[in-house]
Amino acid sequence: MNLPAYTRARELPALLRQRLVILDGAMGTMIQQLKLTEAQFRGERFADFGRDVKGNNELLSLTRPDVIQAVHEKYLAAGADIVETNTFGATSIAQADYGMQGLAREMNVASARLARAACDQYSTPDRPRFVAGALGPTPKTASISPDVNDPGARNVDFEQLRAAYYEQVEGLVEGGADVLLVETIFDTLNAKAALFAIDEFFEASGERLPIIISGTVTDASGRVLSGQTVTAFWYSVRHAQPLAVGLNCALGAALMRPYIQELAKAAPDTFISCYPNAGLPNPMSDTGFDETPEVTSRLLHEFAAEGLVNIVGGCCGTTPEHIGAIARSVNLLAPRGIGVAPLQREAA
Repeated sequence: MNLPAYTRARELPALLRQRLVILDGAMGTMIQQLKLTEAQFRGERFADFGRDVKGNNELLSLTRPDVIQAVHEKYLAAGADIVETNTFGATSIAQADYGMQGLAREMNVASARLARAACDQYSTPDRPRFVAGALGPTPKTASISPDVNDPGARNVDFEQLRAAYYEQVEGLVEGGADVLLVETIFDTLNAKAALFAIDEFFEASGERLPIIISGTVTDASGRVLSGQTVTAFWYSVRHAQPLAVGLNCALGAALMRPYIQELAKAAPDTFISCYPNAGLPNPMSDTGFDETPEVTSRLLHEFAAEGLVNIVGGCCGTTPEHIGAIARSVNLLAPRGIGVAPLQREAA
């Protein structure tokens, strides 16, 4: 596996060869449990803002940084090696829903700094911690019409996506991100705009960070929403030479298993990540999802024992308790061998 020369997180590839690396869990789930009010989301700075902002989790990096840093610290204390910035929706495109598109860059810088401070607090010479700058999919799709009566209609184009992602990458890197995580990909064309922007930034800045790419299989068809199979998705993004490729969200680990198996087979020379939801949605649960830490960790233990994964963590519905259980469950297992097919590691 020939990787680019990274300017940050240079030790991460070697670490992935040595052991399973733990990603954090859901930020949104943790925020929802706090039941913050509209006034708490606004803070003093946006007390007179003309639109409702409750639910704009990225705004909390500006108005309640204590809340966001506390979440990062809880995941690090539970055993996470990598924490994601609070920037899933911190693009100008996503923030336009709140009339806050002008704050996108500031949100990314502030969010990355909060994660950086938490990681620096928990890092030791023997146990470095890493900040993953999260680039979400945006609420708009370049591949699918928003109008059932006009298949050719689009509400965003590649250039708009590229520009929004470039601004986000600039902010994340300025704030101290070690890794760039293009995640929850339901439209591969959106992801390609993000990857184009990342490469453009690398060329302009001289910085080169590891990239992790994570797609989302939305249903039992085994495809992302824009219609690609997991293998086709990988072939569409492999040119970016990611440090790792994987799947997250939409499904729990039990339903995600065949797609992780397919991806591990399709990308034998690339590290594999997997951070599923805590099962399927359940409105009666405290976290909105069914799976307990014991169930999620058992399933990811099976993935690791099968030689499928290098990075494991959690998405929607997971908490520090889930991440702690996952970390303990895979602690003694070897990571997936690069260039070695799953289930053949021992024979090799």
